[in-house]
Order: sequence, then C-alpha cells, then structure tokens
Amino acid sequence: MGLKLESVIPWGRSFAEYVKMFNLTTDELKLNILDCAGGPASFNAEMTEQGYNVISCDPVYYFTADEIKQRIQDTYSTVVNGVKANLDCYVWQEITSPEHLGQVRMAAMEKFLADFEFGLKEGRYLPHGLPVLPFNNYQFDLALCSHFLFTYTEQLLEEFHLAAIREMCRVAKEVRIFPVLNISGEVSPILEAVINKLEMQGYTVEVKQVLYEFQKGGNQILKVRPPK
Repeated sequence: MGLKLESVIPWGRSFAEYVKMFNLTTDELKLNILDCAGGPASFNAEMTEQGYNVISCDPVYYFTADEIKQRIQDTYSTVVNGVKANLDCYVWQEITSPEHLGQVRMAAMEKFLADFEFGLKEGRYLPHGLPVLPFNNYQFDLALCSHFLFTYTEQLLEEFHLAAIREMCRVAKEVRIFPVLNISGEVSPILEAVINKLEMQGYTVEVKQVLYEFQKGGNQILKVRPPK
C-alpha cells in the first residue's frame, strides 16, 4: 500500500533533485521561474546562490523560520518511520537508506531555513497558496510544483487540482508537476480525469519521463501549457 500521511507536511528537496525531477536544462534555469508549494526546499536558496531568478510561494511562509523548523522536527520521524515500513516502495540508489534519506532532506531544509528570512525580505518567498496566486498573467516562463498536486490526492480533490493547474497556467507559460503518483506510490486515481478535462478545455498536456526516481515508478512529470 505504501506510505500514508494525514495532512500535507513540510519536506524539502534540493536544487539537484529539482533539476532531475523537472528535467530542467541549463537554459531553462535562466528563465523566470515560480516554485508553487515550495515548502522548505533549498531550490530557491541554491538558485539564488548561482545567480538565477525564482520566486517560491507556499502558505507555510506565513510562519517564522523557528516555527517552520519546529514543524519539520515534529513530522520528521513520521516520514522516516513510514518509509522504513515500506522499503520496497522506493529505489535505493542515490539515496541508500531511510537514515540517508533523512540526512539528505534535513540538509536541504536547513539550507532553506538559513536563507528564509533574507529571502522573505527580498521577496523571493511569498506566503501564497494554490489555487489563487497574486501574479500577473504569464508573469513567469515556468511554474513548478513538487510533491503537492497528485501526491496528496486524498486530501486535495479533483476540482482543487484543476483550479490549481489552471491558475498556474494563467501566471506561467508552462507548468510542470512532479510526480504523478500519490503519497502511497500509486498513479494518482484522478490523473486521467484531470488530463481529460484540461485537454477538453484546450490545454496542451503531456506526461514525460525524467531521470529522477525515488518512489518506484515515480519518474514522470505532467507538463501543461495554457490554451493558445
């Protein structure tokens, strides 16, 4: 069955993981990027270090760094223990064990926490959540969404997914969502319906394979472009 979570939790990925998850090329890193539901990922911090531009948005940014850190600590063992109980659901290659997973994730989240207050002042972290974003039409070249849509299928209904994807397509020329599996490691049961409804409304939708895979079978992104 795989890992089960009752609610969305703060759990951050690194710049290197984002590049693989979203199949980002060197040229694409130079684009104007929006990271939706970015949470405590270090993507923004590392992008900024390298001179790239990205805005991350997530309601968790309403909280202080200390409050976010406490929330991470409160949920850390829940995730690691859940992974330990479902070892066969994961690909143990670059990440070699549940303990290593915890180390990798904590390193990314600590980098985020060190950057958070400075990034808030610079306007790189904004406390806004899907499905309503405070940005202009096509303000961004690319909108990314990691481990939120489809991951939390049980918590977020089909209509939420459709509204969120339409909103990201309003503010960005292209949307990429990773993965298309739910938290238990199964293809999201609403994926097909979401794709069909978007295509009926004129959106260009495709599922593309990427080089990243930690959840078994979790090596695909959903790419969506707004109607022409």
